[in-house]
Amino acid sequence: MKFKYILPLFVLAFYACSTEKEQVLEVKSPNSEIAVNFNVNAKGKPFYTVMFNNKTVVDTSYLGFDFKDVEDFSENFKIKNTATSSFNETWQMPWGEQLDVVNKYNELKVELQENNEAARSMNIVFKVYDDGIGFRYEFPEQDNFKGEVYINDEHTEFNLTEDYKTFWIPGDWDIYEHLYKTTKLSELDALQYANHNDLAQTYIPENAVNTPVTMVGADGTHLSFHEAALLDYSGMTLKVDTKNFDLRSNLVGSRNTDYKVKKTVPFHTPWRTIQITDNAPELIESKLIVNLNEPNKLGDVSWFTPMKYTGVWWEMHLGKSSWDYGMTQDMSTWTEGGKSNGTHGANTENVKRFIDFSAKNNMKGVLVEGWNTGWEHWIGFEDREGVFDFVTPYPDYDIEEVTSYAKEKGVEIIMHHETSAATETYTKQQDTAYALMQKYGMHSVKSGYVGKILPKGEYHHGQYMVNHYNNAAIKAADYEVAVNAHEPIKATGLRRTYPNIISREGLRGQEFNAWASDGGNPPEHLPIVAFTRMLSGPIDFTPGIFNIKFDEYKPDNQVNTTIAQQLALYVVIYSPIQMAADLVEHYEANPEPLQFIKAVGVDWQQTKVLNGEVGDYVTIARQERETGDWFVGGITDENARTLDLTFDFLDENQKYEAIIYKDGENAHWDNNPLDITIEKIDISKDSKLSVKLAEGGGFAISIKKV
Repeated sequence: MKFKYILPLFVLAFYACSTEKEQVLEVKSPNSEIAVNFNVNAKGKPFYTVMFNNKTVVDTSYLGFDFKDVEDFSENFKIKNTATSSFNETWQMPWGEQLDVVNKYNELKVELQENNEAARSMNIVFKVYDDGIGFRYEFPEQDNFKGEVYINDEHTEFNLTEDYKTFWIPGDWDIYEHLYKTTKLSELDALQYANHNDLAQTYIPENAVNTPVTMVGADGTHLSFHEAALLDYSGMTLKVDTKNFDLRSNLVGSRNTDYKVKKTVPFHTPWRTIQITDNAPELIESKLIVNLNEPNKLGDVSWFTPMKYTGVWWEMHLGKSSWDYGMTQDMSTWTEGGKSNGTHGANTENVKRFIDFSAKNNMKGVLVEGWNTGWEHWIGFEDREGVFDFVTPYPDYDIEEVTSYAKEKGVEIIMHHETSAATETYTKQQDTAYALMQKYGMHSVKSGYVGKILPKGEYHHGQYMVNHYNNAAIKAADYEVAVNAHEPIKATGLRRTYPNIISREGLRGQEFNAWASDGGNPPEHLPIVAFTRMLSGPIDFTPGIFNIKFDEYKPDNQVNTTIAQQLALYVVIYSPIQMAADLVEHYEANPEPLQFIKAVGVDWQQTKVLNGEVGDYVTIARQERETGDWFVGGITDENARTLDLTFDFLDENQKYEAIIYKDGENAHWDNNPLDITIEKIDISKDSKLSVKLAEGGGFAISIKKV
């Protein structure tokens, strides 16, 4: 991969602190629309403000740290030195939503020192982009604050200036798989909402939300709060003061320690981020999160190829087959399962059937869940350590035969490692498990962490698990393995630094439609996800369900979209691996809409967000790297609407053939989800098109040069 760099321009300025005169420091975005001001107050408390288009969006917000057995880093500071610089580069994604990424920002580094005998130091660094800001704490090497330190929490504030319309999920320390709520910030009640969810939470602080949390102001200002470069640290949730519209960092802790993070000085925190735009589409186009991560440390990762895949997965959620070979487990009461009808899904012949289908339909991978021993005793048990064996298949799964057959067909088997959250078992077996993959030419693994974390007392999103998830991926790279983690820690842009971190779950996925007692994901779910969870990174959502009602398996459940929206998701919800999740027989019964899945790309040259409103609708166009073909996807919530499209992203003086897959005249996500119309038209750069979307509907378009 060729990287094109523009040499950074550094402009340094140093200022001595004056105790007699206040000194306000300012740094602006390259286009000057965002301005960050920094100062310390009369008590020496550091604070910042943020302006956007000459309007204050973050008012006086204090910064500080609470350490165990050490006096807080929160006041009595003076500004010792400052440095400003500018940076501009263009780097290339080895895979992604686009090839070239502009990384352009202005930076302010503030060196703070306590104005007392201890004279401890703390730096705060701001990077200000045209699409938002990132800032972090840095604790430099120093004689009076050194060695191991224990962090109780940060005192990072985001003091907002209005009662924003807010799209949020509870700040659950264990689970991201919640439905999004849409409320005013003042009406947020995380505990009341979470207690009505059918997931079993472990700990949700009062009025805490997980990130990304996205907000829309009265004048159209859009804010999204998150973090970047989460390494060797706890995940950050945000506690909300609903009366004063104030957010404050709340790090995920552990029941095994009386602190939340252990570090060794010198160290720095992850970046705290605010994406800031005046419209919804630019939130999706923002590359703030990946830009705040370090460049690729792995080098060439061409051994991983973005792909579409099928697999033994959806049939287990429907209850057509089971994960376990012994078929002794009734999982009907478990939130992520279905009662087995007595058939083990991951058997040789069934997997070969998926291989044949994939080879025939331009899908390069097959996922196999339930292939290895341990599924009879993997969930709901305290003694889960040592249950799973990640190299031993069940007797009816011949891994030699399957992998050899797949290779002949030009298809790669995607490994599956369900850990049941028994982390020590997985850590001990990782080398042998990855070596087995390397032996059989498998370059992708889907890992899972269902259940309460072992060792007891740890949470999915605390420092222990952040390190476990990241270390597993870093080790996997040694074996040329890419990781798609489920029940994961949140995405924070580490795919730039470690591009074998390809995708992850981290939301209420498609499987909830098969068994959730609340009826599954409502039509508004994904039009919210596109502007919240998707801002953090790729999503393995597993779209493409054609048998929307699946009454023969689960008469009380269904997918709450039209079939046209299922096609649109291949463009709207980004991942470098996209599953055609339904059963082979359901695709073979619907050959015409299947043509779009066969054609659609997974690796993109560029992405354009054509329109959208958070929680309502969105339309995205993406150009495939390999072919230059364009694909467009649009989805809506429970409201029907007509979207007007222009095609000014196409080449001048070039004709194109567009195949449009759209909701039929009588389509409806519940009453008539399979009503779809397919038509071909000729278009050009100057063309205009109006598309009607049904309730819970969507459309997909493939565009090729003629």
